[in-house]
Amino acid sequence: MSADRTEPDGSLVDADGRTVPPEESAWGETDRAVSWNAADLLSVTFEPPRWAVPGLLSEGVTVLAGLPKVGKSWLALDLAVSVASGGKALGKIDLQPGPALYLALEGTGRRLQSRLRTVLAGGPAPRGLTCVIECPPLDQGGADQIAGWLDAHPDARLVVIDVFAKVRGPRPAGMSSYDADYRSVGEIKAVADRYGVAVLLVHHTRKAESDDFLADVSGTNGIAGAADAITVLRRTRGRADGVLLITGRDVDESEHALSFDPAHRAWRLLDQPAGELALPDTRLTILAHLRHQPGQGPRQISDATGVAYELAKKTVTRMATDNQLHTDGKGHYYATDQTEPRPSPPSSALINHGIDGDSTPLAPSPIPLNPSEGTSP
Repeated sequence: MSADRTEPDGSLVDADGRTVPPEESAWGETDRAVSWNAADLLSVTFEPPRWAVPGLLSEGVTVLAGLPKVGKSWLALDLAVSVASGGKALGKIDLQPGPALYLALEGTGRRLQSRLRTVLAGGPAPRGLTCVIECPPLDQGGADQIAGWLDAHPDARLVVIDVFAKVRGPRPAGMSSYDADYRSVGEIKAVADRYGVAVLLVHHTRKAESDDFLADVSGTNGIAGAADAITVLRRTRGRADGVLLITGRDVDESEHALSFDPAHRAWRLLDQPAGELALPDTRLTILAHLRHQPGQGPRQISDATGVAYELAKKTVTRMATDNQLHTDGKGHYYATDQTEPRPSPPSSALINHGIDGDSTPLAPSPIPLNPSEGTSP
């Protein structure tokens, strides 16, 4: 029997007004509505997506990808601890506490204990965090085990699988790589959708970075296609900064600048725009200085930062051309998110604005001591 409409509470109703038992749905679902008349669909009130980490991790499947040893696992564990304890994700984002499941499938209990102590930094262990080091492939009982934990923790907010390769299982014979990738992510997505929980899959990226960070994700496009969101963690070797690139169905595409605390293996969200981390050192130095001392010219920038004057002069000009700085046209430079002050009222003292932005008052024209001196009318 098919359903003709759906009540606001999600129950299915047939053309005669009879409530359709879930098992009678033509689509085979037994616990939730999956089909609607289009007009009735517009009147249904759905619950808003549940966020494990607002702006970053919504209910559904999110892939966290990055190169080996870039810090993905530290980020994933820190997020799980923060969610379970109701702390601040990345040191800044306030969270509602809720049970979290962390599957650390590449290590031992001893290693996980050591990492947890590092992340906690002497703080108490959250009771709401469950840690597991073994799980079968999703299609061989792994998805059922995760669902069982979710049944026992109905208010759960986050499941982390580190790493995805440990539970994806072998590719079925005769199935294309794309279909296998889509199917493997789909296994855990079905669980995430059923329970309305955020699932974070830790995964790898290719060695060569692409202009489109979605192309960085290892495997076929089936992984990105089946997931609800993709996040890629990029970090330049030898630098304590990284960028988290995000796109998805329920999240806005964005870039977030991060800093890494090596003592506590913790990623922290920066106020600094992510794009600045990719700037060459000279440009980054100049931009950082102008954020604290806006409206300066090349000479002042050179004196304050130690950047050679000629280099500073050329660099600010190029940065203005690249829309990394803007200028008032008088040799003063500002970051693009700053505004120059309004022009001052005219003064009797003339100001000489050199090309380097230095402002040198000129002496007023001398008043003739003798009326015969000066310019003839």
